[in-house]
Amino acid sequence: MVIVMVIDQYDTENEAAEKSKGAAIWASRYAEELRAKGHEVRIAATGDSAPGKYVMKSKFYPFVSKIADQNGFTFARMDEPVIRQAFAGADIVHFFMPFKLSYTSLKVAQEMNIPVFSAFHAQPENVTYNLGFKHFPIVATYIYGRFNRTFYKHFDHIHCPTEFIADQLKKHNYKSNLHVISNGVAEGFHSMEVERPPELKDKFIIGMVGRLAAEKRQDLIIRAVAMSPYKDKIHLDLCGQGPKEEMYKKLAKKLKVSATFGYYPKEELLQHVNMFDLYVHASEIEIEAIACLEALACGKVPVIADSPNSATKNFALDSRSLFHNKDPENLRRKIEYWMDNPDQIEQMSGKYVAAAQANTLSKSIEAIEKVYEQVIAEHNAKGKESVS
Repeated sequence: MVIVMVIDQYDTENEAAEKSKGAAIWASRYAEELRAKGHEVRIAATGDSAPGKYVMKSKFYPFVSKIADQNGFTFARMDEPVIRQAFAGADIVHFFMPFKLSYTSLKVAQEMNIPVFSAFHAQPENVTYNLGFKHFPIVATYIYGRFNRTFYKHFDHIHCPTEFIADQLKKHNYKSNLHVISNGVAEGFHSMEVERPPELKDKFIIGMVGRLAAEKRQDLIIRAVAMSPYKDKIHLDLCGQGPKEEMYKKLAKKLKVSATFGYYPKEELLQHVNMFDLYVHASEIEIEAIACLEALACGKVPVIADSPNSATKNFALDSRSLFHNKDPENLRRKIEYWMDNPDQIEQMSGKYVAAAQANTLSKSIEAIEKVYEQVIAEHNAKGKESVS
């Protein structure tokens, strides 16, 4: 197949992408895996030139772009001649984001009679949280509706990374066929022996991987540790970058919590994750936390926020791995339970590895290929009906 992926931001090795690890990571992993299986994959996105990439210029929107940039996201400016080049001879176009590049490119794909498919990666609650409307759910409801009216209603099939977001789309009256397929854990995330730095040899290391942003709530982890009588035995390893980095560093210093912060390439990140004694995922808003799944694949037992706006809570195998959303005191108690019961960590580690293996990237790619084939077959059948 000739597959075109349309996504505002695709590059994953620049400073902005280091902050986000979102749809750009998933698109690049999908492209790599699909190419390895013999497909031709073209990318229409902003960023640097590369083989098979059709480059769009970035577009600035007052106020919105500033917040997007802080969170590592760049909007693309539509370039119709370039899009038409990318779409020439394509078997299917896969859209990743519901923004202007996508809905203007969709019109071109329809005009060129190319089958189209889309994914739902932009959770409206994530948008409202960063725009300062987190206490007004009606705003998120409006955005769900707007995304549907302007973009998603034009697709017969939509990729949903989790049942959680599929349920949200049904709740907000999306009528398309919803395909629940995990974004998938890439090969390489596995348990391994890692030598700790001397200063951490006697520490209980608690880690989280994710953008240092308001909705990820790393501040809850810092506050929970600060409350614990085990505080001096604990070290936090918060892997990521983002707009809240300086604030969280100051908070850890103020509360006298041992903590390090940083973004790490995949191989170095794997070493960090394998040093964790416990993985905490405090995010309030999440379509699918691949970072959490990657930690599970490394045998890490999690403690996850039970937020109603996050799919990640569904990764917990029992209540010991859940804490009350926004409640650092409850998180403290869950952390101390696992610290007091290292035998239970050892017992549950293998169970979490097995759970993560149900969501490998290779399985996700196989599922996506089948959906592509279905979309193309249905499109061709409609064409034959219209001719007859």
